[in-house]
Amino acid sequence: MTTQQNRKPVVVGVDGSPATLDAVRWAGAQALRDDLPLRLVHAYELPVGFPTGVTEEESVLTAVRTQGRRWLSDAVAAATEVLPAARVETALVAASSAAGLLHESEDASLVVLGNKGRNMLTGLLAGSTSLAVAGHAHCPVVLARGTTQAGPVVVGVDSTPASEPAVAFAFAEASARGARLVALHAWTDSVFDSALAGSNAPVDFDRDRRLAEKALVERLAAWQEKYPYVEVDRELVHDRPTRALRRRAQTAQLLVVARRGRGGFRDLVLGSTSQHVVHHATCPVAVVRAETDG
Repeated sequence: MTTQQNRKPVVVGVDGSPATLDAVRWAGAQALRDDLPLRLVHAYELPVGFPTGVTEEESVLTAVRTQGRRWLSDAVAAATEVLPAARVETALVAASSAAGLLHESEDASLVVLGNKGRNMLTGLLAGSTSLAVAGHAHCPVVLARGTTQAGPVVVGVDSTPASEPAVAFAFAEASARGARLVALHAWTDSVFDSALAGSNAPVDFDRDRRLAEKALVERLAAWQEKYPYVEVDRELVHDRPTRALRRRAQTAQLLVVARRGRGGFRDLVLGSTSQHVVHHATCPVAVVRAETDG
C-alpha cells in the first residue's frame, strides 16, 4: 500500500480457486512495487455440517490441512512469477476464511481477495467472505478482478470527511501507477429527495451543482497540493452512485471507495450501493476504511 511507509505485508486470501492465483499475481506486483513482503494465507476449518467430537474429526482436519498446504504451494509458484521467493511467506490458519483474514488485516498494509466468478443466475461477482472482509477489515481491501488495463484510478468522493482515507489512497495509487485520477461525485437526486420530504418547492439544479462542485474542490485541494504531478479529472454526475461507479469501472484500472461514506456514497460496502459496486464492477475494487469507522 502506498499511503503507509512501513513493512507490513500485502496479504492474499488463498482458497485453491483460479481466481486466487490471479489475485496472488496482482498482489505480488503491488508488493514488488511498494517493496513489501507478500503473505499468502489459507484459513481452514471443518467442512460445514461435519459433526464435531467424532473419531474421524482429526483425520478430516489432516486432509483439509494437506489440501491447504497444496493450495499455498500453488500460490507461491504464482507469486514467484512476479516477486522474489524470499519476499513470499505463507500461513495456514485454523479459522473460518473471514475470521482468519480479518485477524491478518490487523497487521497488513493491504488485503487482496480474488474474484469468485459470476453466478449465471444473479450476475454477482463477490461472495460472503469478500463482503465480510471488505466490511470489517482493519486495512484497505482490494477485490482483484478483470484484466489489467491502462485506464485511470477512479475514486468515489462525497462531501464529508468519511471519504478522506479513500481519496488519500486513490491519490497515492495514481501517483505510484503514473495514472490519471478521476474523482467522481454523484450529486443528490434533489427531486426525489424533496418528494420524500413532502416539499413542493422548486428544485434549483444549478445551485445544487455549484454546491457539489464546491464540495468536491474542497475535498481534493490538500491532496492535489501533496501530489502535484497527479493529473485529476473532477466529475460531477447527477445520477445514482451505483450507476455512475459501475459505468466508470468499465475503463478504470482501479476503483476506490470509502467503506462508510455518506451523502452520494452512503454506507459503502455495508449498504446497497457498495454491495452493488463490489458485486458488479469489472475492474479491481479497493475498499478503504474510514477513520470514523467503528
